[in-house]
Amino acid sequence: MPEKRVVIIGSGLGGLAAGIRLQAKGYRTVLLERNDQPGGRASVLRDGGFTFDIGPTVITAPFLLEELFTLAGRRMADEITMTPCKPFYRIYLHDGSTFDYGGSEEEVMREIRRFSVEDAARYPSFARKAREFCDRAFLQLADQPFFHFTDMLKVAPDLARLRADRSVYALVSSHFKHPLLRQVFSFNPLLIGGNPFRVSAIYSMIHHLEREWGMHYVQGGTNRLVSALAGLYQSMGGDLRLDSAATRIRVENGSVTGVDSVRGDFFPATRVISNADVANTYRKLIDPSARRKWTDRKVERMDYSMGLFLMTFGTNRKYPDLAHHSIFLSEEYRRLITDIFDRKVLPPDPSLYLHAPSRSDETVAPPGHDAFYVLAPVPHLEAEIDWEKEKEAFAEGIFKILEKVCPGLRSHVVVRSLMTPADFERRFDSYLGAGFQFEPTLLQSAWFRPHNKSEDVEGLYFAGAGTHPGAGIPGVLCSAKLLEKLF
Repeated sequence: MPEKRVVIIGSGLGGLAAGIRLQAKGYRTVLLERNDQPGGRASVLRDGGFTFDIGPTVITAPFLLEELFTLAGRRMADEITMTPCKPFYRIYLHDGSTFDYGGSEEEVMREIRRFSVEDAARYPSFARKAREFCDRAFLQLADQPFFHFTDMLKVAPDLARLRADRSVYALVSSHFKHPLLRQVFSFNPLLIGGNPFRVSAIYSMIHHLEREWGMHYVQGGTNRLVSALAGLYQSMGGDLRLDSAATRIRVENGSVTGVDSVRGDFFPATRVISNADVANTYRKLIDPSARRKWTDRKVERMDYSMGLFLMTFGTNRKYPDLAHHSIFLSEEYRRLITDIFDRKVLPPDPSLYLHAPSRSDETVAPPGHDAFYVLAPVPHLEAEIDWEKEKEAFAEGIFKILEKVCPGLRSHVVVRSLMTPADFERRFDSYLGAGFQFEPTLLQSAWFRPHNKSEDVEGLYFAGAGTHPGAGIPGVLCSAKLLEKLF
């Protein structure tokens, strides 16, 4: 039946999840992927016996993944193995102290007491507020479409009661007085592309989400999960086409009729789901004559997340004292954020996220070696940064920071690769090389974010980081789940 034909653009986790859910409902789907492997940003690099994820590395809310396997009558535990990470993160602060973030309430309070007994007493109040936001914004609303403004009005009283107008940093500061603890409990929005001094306090829910369901690592890397989901999709009859970038979404009389691919194929469909970058879906794939709301001007005036500088490297020795996940926070925390989001210049002392998967998984590196992934937030491509000139010096600065806890690290590096915002733009067709599409401010969240169902084109839908509910693996999985309510 023609009405059962759906084309999905992009095989990121949102696209794969949408494909699995629609196949389970009896739709015939074809999934077009621009690259030579599935996963989108959750793709993989293999070099010299090392395996490096180049996208998300942390799994939270694993029940959302379990749902996908259940739809196909399978058990997730039979397909992938997840290992809990403890601590969630080890945070390195500029004064030489560390904070092991994550675990039970008592474990967290014990860490806080090392900095401030008074702040430890206030932590339960902060945790309750984070839980309230998580219960309302994630459990109740993340898989609900916000297509009408009345949908926003229904939740407005709750958002006002919870003071969602405050920033995450403002909320944290109302509970913690120690300046380093304010950094420790406010950095999370950076992991979904948000400025902690600007994004809504709603996103404090990340703290509760992590506490409630834990943080997990997939043995073999996140791309092992991608492979399992791609195999699940195909086993259900889904048609996965690699090296098949979409070049145009055809629109007739205001409705989609199908998708053209770079290979010269035309895939007829009455419904199209884009898991690709929302801005470039509108800008590049849909003729301007078919767009009244999402014009090029409208898209270009949105606020975008920061860019990302990614370095993967392998060493010929192991560093067993490192945690699986580490965060290095800059001394000039507020200035760093301002440099990235507002001044759009390279910060002289970047904050870093270091992922050491071989702490939990011996398969990702040769025996006696370690695999690493380090991520630094940087300005997106509106900044006038010549990355070909700057990237080596910036990488050198990252090694200097890491060598404070891993002396002589550079001398043991045997493989290394770099990705800048310019590479993100080329490889993933990411507008401005933004790492997470739109910045998750209050006025770019829920109803204010690009809708899961296009207002301009009938039959066009969105899944992934650029639509509701937003970036992060739980967000993109929920965006696919809520499409079932719109089909």
